[in-house]
Amino acid sequence: MSKLNETIRNATEAAASAATAVADKAVGAARDAYDNLGEKVDGVPTGDGRIAIPGMDQEGERLARDKVENDTLVRHTAHGDISGVPDSSRAGRRTSYDVADFPKLTGREEDFRFTPLKRLKGLHADALTGPAPALTVDSDAVRVETVGRDDARIGSAGIPEDRLSANAWSSVTEATVITVPQEAEVTEPVVVDIHGTDATPAAQHLVIDAQPFSKALVVLRHHGSAVLSQNVEFRVADSANLTVVTLQEWDDDAVHASSQQARLGKAATFKHVLVSLGGDLVRVTPSTRFDAPGGSVELYGLTFVDAGQHLESRLFVDHSQPKCTSRVTYKSALQGENAHGVWVGDVLIRAIAEGTDTYELNRNLILNDGPRMDSVPNLEIETGLIAGAGHASTTGQLDDEHLYYLMSRGIPEDEARRLVVRGFLFEIIQQIGVPDIEERLREAVQDELASANY
Repeated sequence: MSKLNETIRNATEAAASAATAVADKAVGAARDAYDNLGEKVDGVPTGDGRIAIPGMDQEGERLARDKVENDTLVRHTAHGDISGVPDSSRAGRRTSYDVADFPKLTGREEDFRFTPLKRLKGLHADALTGPAPALTVDSDAVRVETVGRDDARIGSAGIPEDRLSANAWSSVTEATVITVPQEAEVTEPVVVDIHGTDATPAAQHLVIDAQPFSKALVVLRHHGSAVLSQNVEFRVADSANLTVVTLQEWDDDAVHASSQQARLGKAATFKHVLVSLGGDLVRVTPSTRFDAPGGSVELYGLTFVDAGQHLESRLFVDHSQPKCTSRVTYKSALQGENAHGVWVGDVLIRAIAEGTDTYELNRNLILNDGPRMDSVPNLEIETGLIAGAGHASTTGQLDDEHLYYLMSRGIPEDEARRLVVRGFLFEIIQQIGVPDIEERLREAVQDELASANY
């Protein structure tokens, strides 16, 4: 019996030794493979050879784009899923140049659930037959052309993503193209004056083409009175640096819907500063897409919403390339009965966009009773191999401690309130980089505050 036990013990030890050797060899091979995978992000391997978690498409959370209905897997397509349920992911939203491809709006759509459709004055439903606002360009450093809709540059930066944008596309017959020449560094701001004088629903199309290694600051100043649906495209080529300041300084009766889409090349830099002060209803939807790695985008926004106004900003950053960065900072102040502000920030990090670094922030001040602010940050992540991602949103009234600090030093309460609001909003104005415009906007904000009744 003892001999049998000894034989069993020897066999067990041999099997354990063999298993250990196999395991060590497997671990060593895995370590060698890990070390030889090439480029890494914060020590984590990237690229096609990375080690994926079994059952997942990539490292990190896989979003639930598929669902099961009656034991049947329903998959989403580019135009929603086959069951007719719209896709909640920005990756699958409908896009088309033809307005007929978009169903008529009901107000229940995700993109329009905060927008009062009746106040659009037909921009979403009617033919846009009115004259577009007059457009003039104050710069000799750029090339300005009026081209037909069949020009290859038209539609190259983005495809309409909603019925408003598609209706404008279907209605225009020509567009204005402003080209910043290759390797040109434009030292003075390029001011594009857009002046409306007619309330008939109209459409307009504008393209800003920043060619490789160019650098420019372009100001889009909207003023006057208009009912306008507008498409603006920004083509930012490889290593180009483009800053855009879009000012909505409309008269009180104006209605303006503007889709502003940017497409960035390799190592391109794009800065977009949105300021909305005037108009009855203003809805601006900036979006940014990357065509190559290394791109960087900064999106800033300031809205001051008065009684009865509806000012809406809906942005989208589509990280579809590796090693790109984005920063979003929007601020709003609201005062008066039925003042309504809307901010929706969508950021999508696709599976291929490893090494992405993104953050979006929205802060809003309610200055008295009556306003309403809807703030919705959305962050959609399809890969865990990123440098960083986050978002934040706050909405509230003035901080009593800030007011007390100023009042304890002899500053009257109404003036203390104005100082706090100015400090809150002027951070965005300072991003413009044009002293004359910054000063004019500071005065406009101060006029808004002076008219408030706290």
